[in-house]
Amino acid sequence: MAFGETFEPEGEEFYTWLLENGYPELAALSSGIRGSKEAIDWLMKNKYPQYAALDGAIDKKVDAVAWLRKFEFDFLLVFADAINGNPNAINWLKKKNLVIFLRLAAKINGYRNNQQFDYHKLHF
Repeated sequence: MAFGETFEPEGEEFYTWLLENGYPELAALSSGIRGSKEAIDWLMKNKYPQYAALDGAIDKKVDAVAWLRKFEFDFLLVFADAINGNPNAINWLKKKNLVIFLRLAAKINGYRNNQQFDYHKLHF
């Protein structure tokens, strides 16, 4: 649940909790989903390539989806599809009674859908 809360406006407290309680990979995944390339690099360097690929699959990157398929991370593929609102993936999670992942998918989807691009905030 703490991972999902990192996508809320007051999510910094939960992000810190993840870091301080043995879940740095989830903190990095949260940062990656929120746009941090450094977090994705950290995931790769620290042997969490499946989470880096999940971030890519959420962004519908063909290579990331292919990698998850190749290494049989089928659940992460379903999760990425659910985040993107795919009704088949959402129904699969419902049938498996994976309510927590439905909630996480909704939170991440809500976060992503409420982002606005502001060229004034670009980092150079």
